[in-house]
Amino acid sequence: MDEKYDVVVVGGGAAGLSGAVALARSRRSVLVVDSGEPRNAPAGHVHNYLGRESTPPAELLSLGRAELAGYGGEVLAQTVTSIAKGDNGFEVSLADGRRAHARRVLVATGLVDELPEVAGLAARWGRDVLHCPYCHGWEVRDRAIGVLSTGPMTVHQALMWRQLSDDVVVFRHTHADFDEAPLLARGIRIVDGVVAAVEAEGDQLTGVRLESGEVVAREALAVAAPARTRADFLAPLGIEPEPVEFNGFVIGTRVPADATGRTAVPGLWVAGNVTDMRAQVVVSAAAGLTAGAAINGDLVEEEAAEAVRLREMPFSHEMEREVARANEQHAAPPFDRASWEERYRSRDEIWSGRPNDQLVTEARDLKPGHALDAGCGEGGDALWLAQQGWRVTAVDFSATAIERGRAQAAKLGVADRITWLAADLSEWVPESKFDLVTSHFLHIPSAARTAAFARLADAVAPGGTLLVVGHDPADHHAGRPHMPDMMFTAEEVAETLDQSWDSVAAEVRERAAADGETVVRDTVLVARKR
Repeated sequence: MDEKYDVVVVGGGAAGLSGAVALARSRRSVLVVDSGEPRNAPAGHVHNYLGRESTPPAELLSLGRAELAGYGGEVLAQTVTSIAKGDNGFEVSLADGRRAHARRVLVATGLVDELPEVAGLAARWGRDVLHCPYCHGWEVRDRAIGVLSTGPMTVHQALMWRQLSDDVVVFRHTHADFDEAPLLARGIRIVDGVVAAVEAEGDQLTGVRLESGEVVAREALAVAAPARTRADFLAPLGIEPEPVEFNGFVIGTRVPADATGRTAVPGLWVAGNVTDMRAQVVVSAAAGLTAGAAINGDLVEEEAAEAVRLREMPFSHEMEREVARANEQHAAPPFDRASWEERYRSRDEIWSGRPNDQLVTEARDLKPGHALDAGCGEGGDALWLAQQGWRVTAVDFSATAIERGRAQAAKLGVADRITWLAADLSEWVPESKFDLVTSHFLHIPSAARTAAFARLADAVAPGGTLLVVGHDPADHHAGRPHMPDMMFTAEEVAETLDQSWDSVAAEVRERAAADGETVVRDTVLVARKR
């Protein structure tokens, strides 16, 4: 693996996925590492989540993962064993020996409930052995409810459950010292003795058995169990969970952080139950969004500072020097095969590896089929399409770029879905028909461009889609060289299409540049063939 991302999110629950989606929508490369042990897995439904009331927890996570994938984010089923911080970010080690590198890390690993040792209790946890009246109370309203006294929350818990039922019993169990007056005043019965087991018939709780052998009939049992944060792997970073107290008693632990989730370790954020043990699912999701936005903002500031530094370094980019010389000589900029090979070989990577915005926008809802990525570069778009289920033919005239894309496909497990081809698109003729033909920022001189785009249009199968994206010729800003011979409008491409198209849309769309602040304009053609 050994991949590099803008952000690695540890934990794929509501907080982690929400933060990951916010980051992916901001064009960040995001990996979510999830061990598959959500705290609410035993529960039948999620409640108090506006618009998602009564959604099963697994379904909610599935929906979240699909949303993340639609924006180019990745999810890996694995366990994080340690996180180390270096000069260039974080190294995240996984249980299978692989590693991922990240500029920032968001931890959303949640809590582990430490249940009392009562026979049969753990097996019914989250079903009819419950901890939160807001999460489960409505579902057991008007039933016979028991409250197991294990700590300082007993009276508070019992009074809340009494709001939902007239038949509430408190079992003294191991914490017998509490104020009885409010309970008795509300008609809550108190049962002495230590609880030995819970009993069930036909997968339904029927009673609570004391050590004396007495069985008190109950249909639900509330337990205010302490909760321990899942954060042991953060110890090497100096992160130690702190106790959470209620009326002088420790009821759990949390990782300390500010309101955005930022910890004392620069670049490390936390969200959800790992830092707020009282957060329900909707609160955790909101915390994930807050942390994701804060992380993106932190990266934006870092990138802007780096851009200022580079801008103040004269002739710091070889390609900018070459373009400037070409413009001064009124010659074509250096976008021939040899120049691109030299450019790719001069650096370990040229592009971010993320899919282009317009591709994600247009292809997200298409039924996967066979796609052609014309001018694929290092393969960011082709890899994303393959991860969405497409078979892809990826073409570029740089052999170095092709080899990088092929290597990355093998690492991501999609090598069998992509055919890589080194060819010059100003001459190459597709031999197949494709359900999607996509070309982003293809730099071909005008003399060859019309014929090249005609060949791409002809390669679209009936019912297929043609997506052509370029830099708007009227869009000039620092960092984008003026190359009039290499630029085109979507209208120019549309004029070359024949009558075999059901719909042709040509427009200019704005988006954020890589620095996160500059707004650039793409010229976009989307056409559907009959």
